[in-house]
Amino acid sequence: MAQSTAETVLQYLEELDQNRRESIATVRNVILDNLPDGYQEAMNWGMISYEVPLTIFPETYNKKPLLYCALAAQKQYNSIYLMNIYSSKRLERALKKGFARAGKKLTMGKSCVRFRNHKDLALDAIGEIVAATSLQAFLEIYRASRK
Repeated sequence: MAQSTAETVLQYLEELDQNRRESIATVRNVILDNLPDGYQEAMNWGMISYEVPLTIFPETYNKKPLLYCALAAQKQYNSIYLMNIYSSKRLERALKKGFARAGKKLTMGKSCVRFRNHKDLALDAIGEIVAATSLQAFLEIYRASRK
C-alpha cells in the first residue's frame, strides 16, 4: 500500500481492504483503550499517529508533533511503532516477555512491530507498553535526548 493521503482516521480505515481494516481497527482500539491522557490521535506521516499535540509541546526539532506511537498498513505487512521502547530497554524486555507469554512470535525493529494480522500480536503486551509512559515522562525522555 502506498503512503496514505487520508486526512482522517476514518478515511484511512476506509481505504483498507476488509482484512487489513479489521486488524488495524482492532489494534487501534487496544491503543485507544490504553493511551495515557494528553496524547491525541491524528493522521500524520501517512499513518494513524498518537502524538503530543503542538499546543502542549511546540519545541520539536521538526516543528511536527512528537510521535508516541503509530499504526500503519504497509505494502507487505502492518506496523505499530512504539517510540517509548526505543528509549527503554526495560519496556523492550517487557514487550518481548509479553509476546513469549502469549506464545506469539515478535517481529520487530528498533521501535516497529510488524504483523500481518492482529491475531499475530500479543495485544495485552501492546496495551501495557502503550499505557507505560505518561505524556510528561515521554517529554522528559525527549528533552534528555536533545541535550
